[in-house]
Amino acid sequence: MSSKAAPLHHKFFTFDVFILFSFMAFGVFFAYFRFFEGFESVTNLNPAYPFGLWIGFDVACGVALAAGGFTTAAIVEIFGREQYHSLVRPAILTAFIGYFLVGLAVFFDLGKYWNIWHALVYWNGTSVMFEVAWCVMLYLTVLGIENVPNVVEQYKDNVNLPGPLARLNGVVNWFLHRADWFCNRTLVFFVIAGVVLSFGHQSSLGTMMLIAPYKLHELWYTPMSPLLFLTSAVSVGIPMVIFEGTLATKFFNRKPETELLSRFARYIPLFLGTYLLLRVGDLAYRGVLPSAFDGSVEGNAFLLEFALFAVPYFLLKQRRVRKNASLLFLCSLSVIIAVVLNRFNVFIIGMDMGPEWNYFPSVGEFGVTFAFLAFGVLLYKIGVNYLPILEEQH
Repeated sequence: MSSKAAPLHHKFFTFDVFILFSFMAFGVFFAYFRFFEGFESVTNLNPAYPFGLWIGFDVACGVALAAGGFTTAAIVEIFGREQYHSLVRPAILTAFIGYFLVGLAVFFDLGKYWNIWHALVYWNGTSVMFEVAWCVMLYLTVLGIENVPNVVEQYKDNVNLPGPLARLNGVVNWFLHRADWFCNRTLVFFVIAGVVLSFGHQSSLGTMMLIAPYKLHELWYTPMSPLLFLTSAVSVGIPMVIFEGTLATKFFNRKPETELLSRFARYIPLFLGTYLLLRVGDLAYRGVLPSAFDGSVEGNAFLLEFALFAVPYFLLKQRRVRKNASLLFLCSLSVIIAVVLNRFNVFIIGMDMGPEWNYFPSVGEFGVTFAFLAFGVLLYKIGVNYLPILEEQH
């Protein structure tokens, strides 16, 4: 029988938290110039190339790396693999943080960020980005609702607001009871909705790249791009859960969950194999496979990306590798890096905007990106420290 989830209640203001704050302060410094002085004051973006690190990593990679939420929820809640139930809450929390940061990053990416609300009222059914915007907004809402039971479990009948706010204890507790009643009756529908919405926007990010047939390199421009984006996101879902679980074990001084994670890792070769089969089949069918061996920057980037996918596929088919905590972590990290490199290849490296184009991220772009990463880690620590996310260990 699995243990009950419980808050960690560790000391919060530790040295690592101050490191996170320093990265965030660094990002806030550059954010000031971005919002009050414009893109040119802090980025190397230009009218010829509006994409860059912020789109390639903060949005495209952020959405893909948050796939652990819907992947784990589908395996456990829909397909009934209850033995992995303890992995659902941290996966859903991480996905919520990931999508929240993606939404926040869009403010930085949009030139007229004050018009971000337009997708709510100006409907364009023929726009891929309209579909992505709505799917991401709806899925973020679903993830928020899926995290409500954690708040209810911790604070229902235990509301103790400080000072003058104490008079609201009864009202807050009433809302928690209503939320508990609502979630008990509807949560299964939100789990299904989350999976459906994820399939929609994960694939649509690939659909968006079909508008650039003369700019995107032939190794990545394909009509199968939506399916490849979806299957690669599904492939990285479980590796992200293993990556996060391993780091949580180390930094929160918890007992390793190698046995549970190794059994969960059995699904990775299935998902990776599907993606690799589609990827190689597409390249062979279009007759562009020789481009991978022409010695170009794009060809070498593709070979590295493919190797980072293929090596863990073959290794994780072996039981002894899955049961080795270090090898399991490294294989998961390889898949994560492969997906990140794939998105970089599609949005940056494989893009040819013309003979006069050149781009490399500025210090400000790196600063804001690292600030987002630090903020995400901080939110995760707050979540597991004060809510029942991780299972209690004795």
